[in-house]
Amino acid sequence: MIKVLFVCLGNICRSPLAEGLFQKKVEERGLKDQFFIDSAGTSDYHIGELPDHRTINTGKKYGIQIDHRGRQVTSRDFKNFDYILAMDENNLSNLKLVPGSEQKTDNEMLLIRSLQDHPESLSVPDPYYGGEQGFENVFEILNDSTDRLLEKILAERPSHA
Repeated sequence: MIKVLFVCLGNICRSPLAEGLFQKKVEERGLKDQFFIDSAGTSDYHIGELPDHRTINTGKKYGIQIDHRGRQVTSRDFKNFDYILAMDENNLSNLKLVPGSEQKTDNEMLLIRSLQDHPESLSVPDPYYGGEQGFENVFEILNDSTDRLLEKILAERPSHA
């Protein structure tokens, strides 16, 4: 089983959307039983909370069910997950401060936008303080990035393709 973790700051906007979007893509490819997908935050601000209503609404618009509850990254995550995708440089830096993070290579723990061909930025912008358009923008970024992630994983693990 391939285990993938998406990480942002509070685990209520970007990472739950990435989790749901990636889950949908995996299911569409008939690979659901080969993946375990989750998301977490580097902060403890929203532990146990549902994602932001704008995240849930954006997901629904594209046929994605998001019912995740916020949680914080733990040192066990570095042992349990094969790939850890950070939404921005600050989250990646914070991940590297968590005990156990040294177990991950740069190929296993990286910025999700680094998988895009020519991203305008390596960060997925945090839409929390903006309007609905910010969540649409994040969806578009994550839609491309999760496509690239699935391609990367299947190329590295051809027995799962």
